[in-house]
Amino acid sequence: MPVGEATISITDEGLIRGDGAFEVLKLYDNRPFALADHLDRLGRSAEGIFLEWDRPAFEEEIADLLDGNRLHDAELRLILTRGGRRIAIIEAPHSFEHGLSLSSVEYQPTIVLTGLKTLSYEANMTATRIAGRDGADEALLVNPDGTVMEAPTSTIFWVDGDGDLHTPALAAGILASITRDRIMKVAPVEESRSYKLNDVLEASEVFLASSLREVQGVASLDDLEFTCPGPVTERVAGLLSERIMAELSGALNLEGG
Repeated sequence: MPVGEATISITDEGLIRGDGAFEVLKLYDNRPFALADHLDRLGRSAEGIFLEWDRPAFEEEIADLLDGNRLHDAELRLILTRGGRRIAIIEAPHSFEHGLSLSSVEYQPTIVLTGLKTLSYEANMTATRIAGRDGADEALLVNPDGTVMEAPTSTIFWVDGDGDLHTPALAAGILASITRDRIMKVAPVEESRSYKLNDVLEASEVFLASSLREVQGVASLDDLEFTCPGPVTERVAGLLSERIMAELSGALNLEGG
C-alpha cells in the first residue's frame, strides 16, 4: 500500500521506546543487493535484543513487495518492532556526492548494543545534528579517549602517507558493515581497534562507505582538507561497483570469494 496509508499502533514499543531492529539496503533495477547478508544481520540484531521474528514470512513479504515495485532504483527499509510488526518500505534513492565535510563528535556507545542495528538511533542522529550545528555535513564518532569509530550511518576509511588504506576494526565497537566487508574483499585494508583521531587527520584521502552511499569521498574533517575524491577513493569505488554488479548478475562465486 502507499506509505501514507500504512498504520502502526501507537502502543508499539518500537515507537514508544525505539525497541526494535532495522536494515536498509539498495535496489539496483529492483534487485536487492546482499539481501541475505542484511537479513542475517537483522537476525543478529533481533537475537541481541531478545526479539523473536519469522524470517521466512518476512522473506515472502519482501518478495511480494518487490514484485509490485515500480521504483526500480530505490532503497529498501526493513523493520522489526517489539510489537511484532514486520515492515518493508520502498523509498526513493538518496544522492551521495563526493565532497562531504566531517566534524568529530565525542561519542560513548552503549556496550550492550555493540554491533546491533536497532531502532534506538537517537544518539547517532543527534551526533549528525551536532556536526551540522558546527557547519559540517556529517559527524565522525570518536570515543572520549580519542579512538576513532565510524560515522553515524557509515564506515570510515582513510589513506595514509604511504598510500595504505585503513579502517577501524570491528573490535573498536563499530557495526559490521556489509559494504565494509565487500571493500575488504576487493582491496587491501589495514584495521586496528586503536586508531586515534590524529591518524585520520594526517590522511591524504578519506571516504565513507555504506550500502546506500557505496563510496563517498570526504573533503574535510574538522576543517582540515583532503584530496577528494583521491585516486584510492576512486579506485575503491570502481572495484566496489564491479563487485556489486558481479554479485547481482550471479557471475561471482561467493563461496570462493
